[in-house]
Amino acid sequence: MDLLKGNGEKTMHYLDNAATTAVAPEVAKEITRVMETCFANPSSLYEPGLQSELLLRKSRAAVATAMGCSAGEVYFTACGTESNNIAILGAVQARSQWADHIVCTGYEHPSVENPIARLEQQGWRVTRVMPDSGGRISPEEIAKQVTSKTALVAAMQVNNETGAVIDVATLAKLVKQANNRTMVHVDGVQAWLRLPLKLSATQIDSYSVSGHKIHAPKGIGALYLRKGCNLLPPFCGGGQEKGIRPGTENLPYIAGMAAAAQMMHKTMAARKKQISELNRSLRNALLQMPDITINSPDDAVPEVLNFSVNGIRSETMLHFLEQSQVYVSSGSACSKGAASHTLGAMGLANERIDSALRVSFSKQNTPQDVEALLSGLADGIAQIQKR
Repeated sequence: MDLLKGNGEKTMHYLDNAATTAVAPEVAKEITRVMETCFANPSSLYEPGLQSELLLRKSRAAVATAMGCSAGEVYFTACGTESNNIAILGAVQARSQWADHIVCTGYEHPSVENPIARLEQQGWRVTRVMPDSGGRISPEEIAKQVTSKTALVAAMQVNNETGAVIDVATLAKLVKQANNRTMVHVDGVQAWLRLPLKLSATQIDSYSVSGHKIHAPKGIGALYLRKGCNLLPPFCGGGQEKGIRPGTENLPYIAGMAAAAQMMHKTMAARKKQISELNRSLRNALLQMPDITINSPDDAVPEVLNFSVNGIRSETMLHFLEQSQVYVSSGSACSKGAASHTLGAMGLANERIDSALRVSFSKQNTPQDVEALLSGLADGIAQIQKR
């Protein structure tokens, strides 16, 4: 991403878009406009409140279009984490009279893994399906774990560390064939508006997304709930969002998320082409470097590329690159530097896990960002290995 000084000099190569994206200028403009002109509570019965309600409806419709569902199936939340928690906790509470079992992947984001781990402590049986050494998990492998007692199947569509993809439409179909009462929840935070998916054409019950992964601010997300889906909301309050997520709606950020979704939806094909070229360029160059091992599968989304710099700890290389204002991550931002949960689930050696870096692209990245990264890696390998 080209962030410039006043004199036009480039100051930053930001390659950590899976952690968060920069807020798009048009999104920030829309948020400011709504804050200044549409501040009334959407639940208020007078004219300014009605105008806020109309904007809320318009924004919901825009997000629904980008999710491929009806507006009545979209519920606004504070973030992807809250969406995941509502879906998971709500699903098992609604099925607790007849179910005692949960199925998930072995490399879920903490916002899915941690609620499930807590349910496990409370007595729920949990089956975790591990990826192979290439990071892949087949829908068939997950679905065959479903029994008559399975309340929930949870799977992320795109892994946040490697970019590995699960065919969640096929997964939902197979799960429903095994037990049509089992709820299928998909964490779509890293997939939404990167992979084509029309939720209304699938049997997915719930699907979580986050604004700050699509150039909207942090603090806004959404949850798709299929019409008729059986879910017991874990929160109580004033009844907003049909009681699924009660609390006064954050209308400026909702409008900003809608603007970002419309922008991303319109540019999806062009972005895929641009980002695929950047990924291909980086991957091909890394394959020529003897000290690099690529961890992402070949069929991962182009937005994410995970690799290990053999013999150099992730944190050491990360801070070396930072000196040249090249910014990557050592894994999931939510892990705060802990060893990669995903690479561990793949069964990779500790040395490879400890030296892993994640590059993640957005539409704002350029070939110059890739060149700066490759130059920094070459310099880092040469200098750090001498120490």
